[in-house]
Amino acid sequence: MGAGLVAFVRPVLHALLPALALLLLAAHFFRGGLLALAALSCGLVTLLFVPRPWTAPVLRTALALGSIEWLRTAWDIAGRRALAGQPYTRMLLIMGAVAAFTIVAAWLAGRPISGSSPGGRRV
Repeated sequence: MGAGLVAFVRPVLHALLPALALLLLAAHFFRGGLLALAALSCGLVTLLFVPRPWTAPVLRTALALGSIEWLRTAWDIAGRRALAGQPYTRMLLIMGAVAAFTIVAAWLAGRPISGSSPGGRRV
């Protein structure tokens, strides 16, 4: 039962977490009026299902840049809230968690799901 559950959960996480991170970025860009970046983020989700060697680096790069965008946004909002005399610690914690989630998604994107490399050796 335990091995079967892991065999089911691992591929789901490898596709679901990066997809969710990309869709969160798309929503962020859409809210900011950056429709081209929102569409690009949505389009990148399809690369999760394209088994080509170039897709993993593209996804990892996009998600790493997305994490930087979350940190940049957190810095911007914190600065505005500090100038207004409003609290910003909770916002920084939430945005930091979203950035960390995006980094984890970048790490998972394109990794071998089975735990073995193409040559058959265990990773």
